[in-house]
Amino acid sequence: MSKYKLADNAYRELKGGEKYEPILSPESSHKEVTPYSVITGVVMAIIFSAAAAYLGLKVGQVFEAAIPIAILAVGMSAGLKRKNALGENVIIQSIGACSGVIVAGAIFTLPALYILQDKYPEMTVNFMQIFVSSLLGGCLGILFLIPFRKYFVSDMHGKYPFPEATATTQVLVQTPSNEDGEEDEQSTKSTKTLVWAALVGGLYDFVVSTFGLWTEELSSRMTSWGEMIAQKTKFTLSINTSAAVLGLGYIVGLKYAAIICAGSLFVWWFIVPLLGMTTVDSVMLSAQDPQYIFTNYARYIGIGAIAMAGVIGIVKSWGVIKGAVGLAKNELSGKTRKVAQASVRTQKDISMRMLLISISVALILVLLFFAIGVVHNFWQALVAWLVVTVIAFLFTTVAANAIAIVGSNPVSGMTLMTLIIASVILVAIGLSGTTGIVASMVIGGVVCTALSMAGGFITDLKIGYWIGTTPKNQETWKFLGTLVSAATVGGVIIILNKTYGFTGDNALVAPQANAMAAVIEPLMMGQGAPWLLYGVGAILALLLNLLGVPVLPFALGMFIPLQLNTPLLVGGAIAWLVSKKRDKEGAEAAELAKRRYDKGTLIASGFIAGGALMGVISAALRFAGVDAYMSSWAASPGAQITGIAAYLALVTYFYLSSKRIKL
Repeated sequence: MSKYKLADNAYRELKGGEKYEPILSPESSHKEVTPYSVITGVVMAIIFSAAAAYLGLKVGQVFEAAIPIAILAVGMSAGLKRKNALGENVIIQSIGACSGVIVAGAIFTLPALYILQDKYPEMTVNFMQIFVSSLLGGCLGILFLIPFRKYFVSDMHGKYPFPEATATTQVLVQTPSNEDGEEDEQSTKSTKTLVWAALVGGLYDFVVSTFGLWTEELSSRMTSWGEMIAQKTKFTLSINTSAAVLGLGYIVGLKYAAIICAGSLFVWWFIVPLLGMTTVDSVMLSAQDPQYIFTNYARYIGIGAIAMAGVIGIVKSWGVIKGAVGLAKNELSGKTRKVAQASVRTQKDISMRMLLISISVALILVLLFFAIGVVHNFWQALVAWLVVTVIAFLFTTVAANAIAIVGSNPVSGMTLMTLIIASVILVAIGLSGTTGIVASMVIGGVVCTALSMAGGFITDLKIGYWIGTTPKNQETWKFLGTLVSAATVGGVIIILNKTYGFTGDNALVAPQANAMAAVIEPLMMGQGAPWLLYGVGAILALLLNLLGVPVLPFALGMFIPLQLNTPLLVGGAIAWLVSKKRDKEGAEAAELAKRRYDKGTLIASGFIAGGALMGVISAALRFAGVDAYMSSWAASPGAQITGIAAYLALVTYFYLSSKRIKL
């Protein structure tokens, strides 16, 4: 069994004179960077990058790969009987977790290039633009965050909850020491649960996406009376039956799932019917389909709310930004660096001299990339470069702060605001049209990836702080994970675009990228923008903030299609039911509820990983010309009935399997 245990003061603020002691002693060296940990981390980055890219483009939500990767790393340690592999597993998780953050940065912006290329064929989009923007953005996120490491992970110890880092650390400390060659039974059970759930979820989603054996989306419009109501009142209700999205809802939890779904229902049950009674720009919306009203009008209100959510986040974090910038300034000038720390392994970062050189090189490469590969005009490229540098550095602390407090990064809202600012500036200096579109999207891709990486990397560094690994090792090898993930994401986006596309029937939703495209196109093509609808969304966001409602999840719900939000509520409800204390009382009840919830987390992670991976395989088969999808059957009433039965069976399995835990 595992011998590792966190100190009692790991999650609380330190008292006067108290010191936190990590699991791995700072006075001794431990296995961290080995061929095994590096190769395994790279493989994890490739696999989870492909899975996260597919799921993110399908539903607009990128699952965090850290926990599934940590579980797999622990299980492999047990199976291979590796001795003292805790430090290795931190490196595996750190490298592999690049997948989720790079994917989030890339898919929120760069698919917009393909979306707009359908309208403007003269636009050129290539792999290198996607790959290099993701790579450089990821590197900037790492480099800009390093000066803030000590502030977030050490100085603020116990003041920030770090929810994702906490969960991942709890998984990693289950790593068996294997000093006596014994296998950790609990770790093996956890791995088996995850693998079995991945098989169930993967097979379920593979059957739907490859063969169309049942309907993937259930809707009130599947009946004649439902269709009549939709046309007359614009009222609809729909749900996606994917196992991956169901698992995602469990991880999100009931609170945030309810807020996201509330935003969606507000748009579809109030805004869309309200607009359906009006005439806008000589268009009688009463004669239009609800989906048309949502796509062309209602979702712009959501975009305005998302942008204002980003502004609200910056305002609320301004004190943290100023404090962190001051700390970074002192770090870089050497004022706060103590000689004693230089010899403490767990306080060693990449040297400030090397950091300054690396930042300078990265920024020079960004400028050259803009000048040679994007804009082809040095002065316009210089302005674009300044926008990226200032905003990426300014928002780095916002992203890290958000992750540290709530485990959710408002990167999409901040990126949307970046795109609007960048577009206005670029148009002012004469850069517009399709060239301006490409420049704006690439700028958005670099900034979005940088902010996504900053938020994700602070989680890795906090995990390393709790466990006692060397920050320098995490910082150094994070660049390799970024390189591999950027290349994988670029390839997957191209394959999915050629297989499904991001516009038209049966296309991948890519909600954030569609939002970015909707914002940039009118600005760059001289068509104006729906500022009134943006303003309505911004005002709504301010009102929500005054009411104490988390603005960003509500705003995202307003933009993401209804059918992709309702299953989050189902998954969140399962999480709530599983964790209820009903069977026993007192401490025993709390322990039972925790173990049931933890098992549900494993099953949800398996659904997410398995469903997403099989989705990628299904897309690859279609890309290779293997098309076994039964289109006529998938649209029939029989497939809809089968879909209801299959989804109910999946939900029942999820709930009962999670509850099958006894003390």
